[in-house]
Amino acid sequence: MHALVAAVMAALAGTGQASSLFPFETIQLSRADIGNFSALNFGDLHATQPNNDAPSCRAWPGSQDWPSDAEWKQLNVTLGGALLRPEPVGSACYQGEAYNAGTCRYLVQQAGRTHFWIDDPLSVLTQWPQGNTCPAVLNAKGNCTRGGSPEYVVKAGSVKDVQAAVNFARNKNVRLVIKNTGHDFGGRSTGAGSLSIWVHNLKSFDFVPEYASDVYTGMAVRVGAGVESWELFNHMADHNITVVSPGGSTVGAVGGWLASGGHGILTSKYGLGADQALALNIVTPDGQFATADSKTNRDLFWALRGGGPITVAGTYGVVTSVVLKAHAPISVTSMPVTFSVGQGTSQPASPFPDFNFTSPLNFTGFNFTGFNFTFPNITGFNFTFPNITGGFNGSFPGFGSPPAALSSVETFWKGVSITYRFNPRVIDAGGYCYSYIYPLGNNSFSFTSSASIPGLDNSAVTTLMQPLYDELNAAGIKAAMPTLSTFSSFPYAGGSPFRQTGGGDSPVNTRYRSRLFPRANWADDALFASTFAAIRRAVDVGGYTFHGIAYGPTLAVAGSPGADSAVNPAWRSAVLHGSLMQVQPAALTAAQARAFDADVEAYVDAWRAVTHGSGAYMAEGDPAEPNWQQSFYGADNYPRLLEIKRRYDPWGIFWARTTVGSESWDVQTVDGYPNSQNGRLCRVSSV
Repeated sequence: MHALVAAVMAALAGTGQASSLFPFETIQLSRADIGNFSALNFGDLHATQPNNDAPSCRAWPGSQDWPSDAEWKQLNVTLGGALLRPEPVGSACYQGEAYNAGTCRYLVQQAGRTHFWIDDPLSVLTQWPQGNTCPAVLNAKGNCTRGGSPEYVVKAGSVKDVQAAVNFARNKNVRLVIKNTGHDFGGRSTGAGSLSIWVHNLKSFDFVPEYASDVYTGMAVRVGAGVESWELFNHMADHNITVVSPGGSTVGAVGGWLASGGHGILTSKYGLGADQALALNIVTPDGQFATADSKTNRDLFWALRGGGPITVAGTYGVVTSVVLKAHAPISVTSMPVTFSVGQGTSQPASPFPDFNFTSPLNFTGFNFTGFNFTFPNITGFNFTFPNITGGFNGSFPGFGSPPAALSSVETFWKGVSITYRFNPRVIDAGGYCYSYIYPLGNNSFSFTSSASIPGLDNSAVTTLMQPLYDELNAAGIKAAMPTLSTFSSFPYAGGSPFRQTGGGDSPVNTRYRSRLFPRANWADDALFASTFAAIRRAVDVGGYTFHGIAYGPTLAVAGSPGADSAVNPAWRSAVLHGSLMQVQPAALTAAQARAFDADVEAYVDAWRAVTHGSGAYMAEGDPAEPNWQQSFYGADNYPRLLEIKRRYDPWGIFWARTTVGSESWDVQTVDGYPNSQNGRLCRVSSV
């Protein structure tokens, strides 16, 4: 097995500034901290623990094996007061001691415009897996309960805090979850009866002008686990660099987005988020602190890049910081294609109506992500500009122009088909296409798409894109080539009046089912026709919103060390990531939820039928995904990932649905609601 502490020291001695620790990482759990409090002892990976002697379920509040109040208090002493037991903030909306009408109105009407929900230690942004037991709503009925929310939260400010929490949970058989911002569509950062490690405040950042290793030489950055995308954008501006990052401003920059792949506007140019990682610091399941890179703990290094879940790589441990590639500033040219059919399909109202939009809309130096144009979390607006990933400043053309209004439904679908069939040309130029198809009822639909191409001048972009507009016009859709607008990556130094402030987010109940559509489906006319028919049927018959993102993170684009990682192989041949989206009603019974699932699954099954052997993106995938081991990880990757998981975590302390090894456990929900985290975690087979 690995001598992890020694490995960290060796890594520090061998690779210089790139593997140096943030100050919070130098504060580590010591023997003096543990004293005679055995609940904080480190785990022994060499000790045998027969599975038949292990508890069948995690400890549960009120059960005989639940830690005593004195033990929780002692843990808090070790943590220096960082152990929290927050109540659901929605309790302000329910009759009782916590009721406060003014606070409730703020939560419902204003908090989503601020960082409130992101900065709350308990809240997650998708509520149905938690059980919808205390949503913030006006005129709330019934009672507010904790439901699937954790019992305690460790507000981590150091590696010591993380180590103490991991050791306590493992030694006391307490369910453990990890949370940063709460961006999680599958319930993987919440759980009833659990101890949550909240890494949100690990905000450190360093720019490394010259990083050198056996796999990469160039600029790099070190990023703490709590850094959000908007904060990373500001660091890019300070250092005049570009770093591949999430498009949503409040999404964690190096958490589950990276661990499960991570796509963005530069995916076809520089690869996935996972392809950027050069080294990761991690607290492993035995409580030790380790570095994983191309020379040290290479199995973890492989697994952590693409083989992890939503929540900060919490399958193999808790990542505290990551070293990422940094790139020079790059220009990006973007343009929309938008049209609709049917009654009432005019351009949606702007979320910022005080602005007088013109064509082109010119905000030189303005960063749109700061206003939280965060796809796919916002479903109420039909924006025609791209999801800004990597942070780009500039102007967007034609936002104030209405979409082309069509009279024929078949012409509408012909135009959508033409646009999607064109996507590989954009991808091959290093570009990225972002689109939605909205069903509006009464045989009315709206389509919005944006192509963003980095590194080409306007003349080259015009040559690339003109055939698309020509073909749309030939099909009867008036689509003039817009005035081109070019973005430059962060030309302003610190102190710019346009620096990010983070925007806001609100809890929603959006449910995703996804599929990675391979390039082979575009190369054959008949197969493309079948593929597009399956997409169309889910929208015009099923009534679901389709979200399509086209990119090409091939092995060649991934480069070194990205090409040798646990990234789902289906990414490497994909040209379209398609998702079905809908808001799952909060008041569904368990039986209604199962029927709801069965209806949408029929449409996704048709996607699977035309993409046999491909997969899905876990971060925007369904926690009920069938054969998820193959779909999320790849049939060849999963056995190796499972072996690494069992070797580093024989206790199964890190668990979240559809993560590696999770088939050995399940949640016994209080009401049978499918895929809910509102219940006790118990074994279903030996780990």
